[in-house]
Amino acid sequence: MNAQLLNQMVQQVRGCTRQGKLAAYIPELAKADPEAVGICVMDIAGHCWSAGDADTVFTIQSISKVVTLLFALEHCGIQQVLSRIGAEQTADAFNSIIKLETRNSGKPLNPFINAGAIALIALLMETCGDNLFERLHAYLAKLTDNHALTIDQAVLASEQHTGDINRALAYYQKGMHVFDADVDQVLDVYFRMCSLQVTVKDLAALAHLLAVNGCRQAGAARLFSPESARCVKVLMTTCGLYDASGWFALEVGIPAKSGVGGGILAVVPGRFGVGVVGPALDEKGNSIAGIALLKELSSAFRWSVFA
Repeated sequence: MNAQLLNQMVQQVRGCTRQGKLAAYIPELAKADPEAVGICVMDIAGHCWSAGDADTVFTIQSISKVVTLLFALEHCGIQQVLSRIGAEQTADAFNSIIKLETRNSGKPLNPFINAGAIALIALLMETCGDNLFERLHAYLAKLTDNHALTIDQAVLASEQHTGDINRALAYYQKGMHVFDADVDQVLDVYFRMCSLQVTVKDLAALAHLLAVNGCRQAGAARLFSPESARCVKVLMTTCGLYDASGWFALEVGIPAKSGVGGGILAVVPGRFGVGVVGPALDEKGNSIAGIALLKELSSAFRWSVFA
């Protein structure tokens, strides 16, 4: 791996950004540079290679669901998590309410769709008590080894102003007795987590930790168990790119989680952690250039876990 090769690949895929669109349904996200493409790759020893617009700051959005799931697995255990949320792929959009009405009496299909993340935060509020956002924020800081992560207040305000579909998902679940927590408090944590600012290096650091199953080096503090790492990587593989997850597994073949801020966190188990950003999205809500870049890298270096 080297920065020159990464820069060449970034330039190869940059043109496809014109085929995508910014996430304008959250107005503040529509201010991003649609042609930005950046990447950071971190190997097992912690060495990094960056290319393109790697210094771009963007909001983590749905990639925060990985952090919430890890925290929940560590504090509640997999059985309690799965009592509230399933582990099935969805064929519907990430903010769809259809499956809540037609499957499992309001139980979300997986923790990486909006309904599932909302249910997971509600579970944590019921089991972990107060100051949940502060605890999740601090956990993300540990996972990324970056204690300077802050909220983009403009994006947060935009999320809160336009978040009626997420409110509908939350109220429906509460009405179906999926959770008892206060809806406004649950959504406050959800919106704040989505609005945290990161770079591709932060995503690569988190992905690297998943690649090594929760412990950066011998003798270091373990931040999550191998069992939690395995669970998260399985769900990233089957559900991490919403209703494009099956196609991504076929074309790229590694665990990944996307966000509508244009970020993608990707894990090459036992080898690399990868962070990518490209705010121009495809029709599924995934970074169009980010996916193209990961496809090129997977093909060049045989990253697919299914090879």
